[in-house]
Amino acid sequence: QHDHHIHILQALAHIREHRLAIKGPLATPVGGGITSINVALRRALDLFVCLRPIRWIPGVPSPVKDPSLTDMVVFRENTEDIYAGIEWPFDSAEAKALYQILEQQLHAKHLPDPNCTALGIKPISKTGSERLIKAAIEYAIQHQRESVSLVHKGNIMKYTEGAFRDWGFDLAETHYPDQTLTRRSLSAYPAQQAQALISAARSEGKVIIDDCIADAFFQNALLYPDHYDVIATTNLNGDYISDALAAQVGGIGLSPGANMNPITGHAIFEATHGTAPSIAGQNKANPCALILSAVMLLEHLAWHEAAHHIQMALDASIAHQHVTADIALPGVTPLSTQAFSASILRFMA
Repeated sequence: QHDHHIHILQALAHIREHRLAIKGPLATPVGGGITSINVALRRALDLFVCLRPIRWIPGVPSPVKDPSLTDMVVFRENTEDIYAGIEWPFDSAEAKALYQILEQQLHAKHLPDPNCTALGIKPISKTGSERLIKAAIEYAIQHQRESVSLVHKGNIMKYTEGAFRDWGFDLAETHYPDQTLTRRSLSAYPAQQAQALISAARSEGKVIIDDCIADAFFQNALLYPDHYDVIATTNLNGDYISDALAAQVGGIGLSPGANMNPITGHAIFEATHGTAPSIAGQNKANPCALILSAVMLLEHLAWHEAAHHIQMALDASIAHQHVTADIALPGVTPLSTQAFSASILRFMA
């Protein structure tokens, strides 16, 4: 544990100095053991944006009919929600004390049996929500994306996720009135007139800010993926959403990511998947997610030519089905990790 702590502190010192880093997957035990190193790094550096682009690469097998329609960028809030780690075991003194406060002082109703109930707190702040949504809106404006969708469960959690939605609309209407149009501002108009205003705003290059209940989003992302562009969402929703969308384009083995603070400039780029101990040392792992995370790092540095060469070489290797087993089409002989990497290098030559 001591050595583990020292290594984390050393890594943090290097990242603070150099601002950018790229790292491999790290495992987090379920139900006990060490806390998540990934979460600890995000918290220590205040990396409040988890940025995950979702795009299909031709040649990758997918469970959906037309994976090319899925082209989204997910902005997941990275420091709040249940990932803040404020929770207590069911049999702890802290849980029982909080239970008493909820029942006796706050008059909470419909509480379960206090003798077998673990408790956790879900913090969602106005500051945390606004800075995440601001980053998503500015990304959409800069990259000429059509919309930003605020995905939430505000119909049930009205004062946390419902507030996330309202703060997002308030932010757009107050600070970006010339670059955006919110669907909330059109609520008083008849449907046909509202749609005409949206069409006019799009023709002017404005970004449409809308929202969607989280469970409805999962359905819509399968039925109408081309209706969505940039997604801004809370921490837990973002975790679910980014993995589900990754499955639509071939799996998390091809999903890059970045945890970043656009204010300080600190960022850690990493594959979105975890570790795979069952194939460790067997030369079978798919390196795409980590390679694509490196492409994101190069683009972040504005080294666009280098990023383009790697992206095109990776796309070409997949198009020719020079791939690892997890993304090989039926009848294709899969390559080892090393052979797949060599194929990418050949297409770069």
